[in-house]
Amino acid sequence: MRIDAALGDITELDVDVVVNAANSALLGGGGVDGAIHAAAGPKLLEACREVRATRYPDGLPVGEAVATDAFDLRARWVVHTVGPNWHAGERDPAMLAACFLTSMEVAVDLGARSIAFPAISAGAYGWDVDEVARIAVGSLRAWKVGTAQDRGPDGTPNGITYARFELFNARALDAFQRALAA
Repeated sequence: MRIDAALGDITELDVDVVVNAANSALLGGGGVDGAIHAAAGPKLLEACREVRATRYPDGLPVGEAVATDAFDLRARWVVHTVGPNWHAGERDPAMLAACFLTSMEVAVDLGARSIAFPAISAGAYGWDVDEVARIAVGSLRAWKVGTAQDRGPDGTPNGITYARFELFNARALDAFQRALAA
């Protein structure tokens, strides 16, 4: 699996899956969540309401992930995950790692080959972007070792072959590039 980082708008990427740094309500919000909902159009909100009504009536828990169609995005699916909120005392790195790992699992179950992540929890949720980068890159590298080397019956690799961190500012990009270089 190839992993890279770039500065840009996650809503414009042509990948199988974009990951949404959602809130537990799944009904849109600010930052990446608001941008994804705005770009995907009103059907994304309808799909998220359906997920809430049928699977997560109390909201999506921190570290879990769920998929919807991507509607008006170039991507095929949106995988929504809820990062831990540093300001609310959710400071366990394993909670943040779970966001990346469960998103990868959901994406593979969908049949995705490419995925793009934002810097989950590095915005309004207050995690230090350097820490987010270290945990995110470490999680994807652990995934790569654990699953990307598996082969299907025809000899082709199973799962994600390309992962990208699409970042909102130069500081975040620098943090992720340092983590990828380590």
